[in-house]
Amino acid sequence: MASRRKQHNSTARLGIHVEAGEWCAIDAIPRPPADVYAAAGNPRLRPGRVPALGVISAVLRAPFIPVALFLGLLAAMEDSVMRSLAPKGERTRLRAKSAGERTRRKAVSDEYGLDRVFDGNWHGDAGQLLLDWYGHSPHHQRLLLATPEGIVLAAPPRRVSVGREKHMRVVARLPVTDAVLVDPFAGEFATTTLLIRFRDGSWLRVKTEEPRSALHMHALRRPSPDG
Repeated sequence: MASRRKQHNSTARLGIHVEAGEWCAIDAIPRPPADVYAAAGNPRLRPGRVPALGVISAVLRAPFIPVALFLGLLAAMEDSVMRSLAPKGERTRLRAKSAGERTRRKAVSDEYGLDRVFDGNWHGDAGQLLLDWYGHSPHHQRLLLATPEGIVLAAPPRRVSVGREKHMRVVARLPVTDAVLVDPFAGEFATTTLLIRFRDGSWLRVKTEEPRSALHMHALRRPSPDG
């Protein structure tokens, strides 16, 4: 897989031994209180603008979007047809399972407050990292790397539309004594959600490009910080 090879080559250039790594993003950063914002030096709270090349690339990709949507619709229709053809008892079981999963996911989401990008405490470690997020790099993504020493975040020094691995540099290091990766759903569901949980109990939610990514698998192999 070309992107995986590029990722490996980039981390090799950075001299980092990686156990797992994936490109991640965060949701929009909420506006902090005025005093917190001023004390942090009025940091950047939004990613940089998409470069002109990125706009051109998006225009060129636009004709393929309906095709992708159509294929996704076909897959959903196929799944619906297969369910309708299943025996009545199986259909009942599948409906109950789906409803149970939705209930369980909502319960976990409500427990953690996963509708938010972080725990809400601007003075906590997660809040402080969030204030520096786009000051370190205006790129909209981070390559999140799990290493034996902890967590490393890397990104290009500016927003790019192509060649993100080529321009990557380390923008933050979080020692294993300070922060760990957690799958809030404990592997029960294939989601893109991960938490960076800090020693002080604060957390930051990130989203991987792919559900149940290598980082999810890595988090599940590690002992739970609550255990």
